[in-house]
Parts: sequence; C-alpha cells; structure tokens
Amino acid sequence: MQTRLLGKTGEQLSVVGFGAIVLVGEDQAFARETVARAIDSGVTYFDMGPAYGRGEAEERGGPAMEPYRDKIFLAEKTGMRTKVEAASELRESLKRMRTDHFDLYQFHAVTTMEEVETIVGPGGALEAFVEAREQGLVRHLGFSAHTEEAALALMDHYDFDSILFPVNYVTWHQGHFGPSVLARAQAKQMGILALKTLAKTPWTEGVEHNWKKPWYSPVDTYDEARTALRWTLSRPVTACVSPGHAEFLWWMIEAEKELRPLMEGEENTIAASTEGIEPIFPRK
Repeated sequence: MQTRLLGKTGEQLSVVGFGAIVLVGEDQAFARETVARAIDSGVTYFDMGPAYGRGEAEERGGPAMEPYRDKIFLAEKTGMRTKVEAASELRESLKRMRTDHFDLYQFHAVTTMEEVETIVGPGGALEAFVEAREQGLVRHLGFSAHTEEAALALMDHYDFDSILFPVNYVTWHQGHFGPSVLARAQAKQMGILALKTLAKTPWTEGVEHNWKKPWYSPVDTYDEARTALRWTLSRPVTACVSPGHAEFLWWMIEAEKELRPLMEGEENTIAASTEGIEPIFPRK
C-alpha cells in the first residue's frame, strides 16, 4: 500500500487507516482476524479511542495489535479536557492497548470554543499531553475537531504535529467545510489525517438502514467509495481513517489499488454529483 509523510514528523503512514470503531460490538476472534488482514493488506496506521464502545474497541484492539506493535503507527485519542482527567485516561488506554507508548496522542472531537479554552488553559489537557511526551508515553501530539472554529483556534494556540479532520467531497462542495482548515494546517506543515471520507449525508429519520455504527449515511457502493477516497487523497492528506464497519475498510483497501490523481474534468464531475445532497458538516 502507498504511504505518505505525516507532516514534519518523519513518519510514513499507509494512506488507508484502521478506525477503531470497526471493533465495537465484535468478539476477540473478529478483532484478531480483522487486524491481521488489515496488516497483511499494508495498513500501518491504526487510530484508536476509549470512547468507541466505552473502551470495548481498546479491549479488543490491544490484544489483536500487540503482536504487531513494532510494525504499526498507533494513534490514540482522549475526550478529556482537563489535565488530571486526560492523564488518567492516557494511562488507562496504554493498559488496554498493551503498549508502553502511543505514536500519536490526540484530543478527540473538539467542537466548541469553550472546549478549546479549557484544553489550552491552566490545568487543561494540553499540559498532560506535553508532560506525557516528555515522559516518553507519547511521541507526537495532535487533535481531531468537528468544527472549523475549534480547529483553527487549536492551531493558533499550539504547534501540533497533526490534525484529524473531516475531509469529504460532499461537505467540501455543499457545506463549504474544510478548505480554510486544510490551508492553515498545510501552511503549518502539519500532518493532515482525514475523517468521514466515505460519509454522504445525515440519516433520514425513520428510514431503515443497514449500517448501525455510523451516525451518518455513508456511500452506498464500492464505486462511490473509490471516488470518495480518490477525492480525499487528491487533497494534501496523509491518510484516511475507515468508518464503522469492516466492509468499508475492505472497500478502501481495494480502492487504494486503483488510486490515481483526479483530473480536472473528474473534479468538476464529482462536484456536480453532490448537488442537492445535505452535508453532514455544513459550514456555520
């Protein structure tokens, strides 16, 4: 699988990343087999988080990834916003993931300015992050965000190594969501990791659907997945994290084999295909 450089870190990551939510609701055998298959397919970037299944993803992922720990780039997240809480959750995640360090530690889903102010203020979680890096518990620092406002503010406050952010063809063209964030991150030479690559639109209330883990309606077919992946990786993105179900991970791994840059005509065609679709992240 192709790899790309993660900003200024010197790390090379597979362009398709393994998303922890794939392991939620599954047994240990599934976790072991799915992780092994992903690694055999060339995936080196694994993105975890204690919020997925209230620790279930870590409990399944730790034993499954332990045999391959020296071969993978292991990213972890915390939803805690204060120093004490973040430091505590970091140590719990290390224990569940059966490792002595994480390659990347991130704030998870920062959305509001109040959260930003808590994180970077006195006694905020950023202090725990910096101390953890000094102690060798984490190697690189980053964050994920669900609003442009929060992402831009965090980049103004601290020189993070990476950002994990929605980079999606529908939200970009119909929500005008993302261009300013990617431009700022690129100017700072940060690694850019993509969330929600295969997202399409919010769920329609009352409509039955096959996918239980995503909170949005994803692409419907492999062809759509291939187009969505190509579109995102045509941006200055290092890697795309797979969404909820293993089927999407396998689609992304297969689509990577056909990966090629978008031509100008294709870009216009994809933009036109999003007309009338409600994005999951409209710009506010």
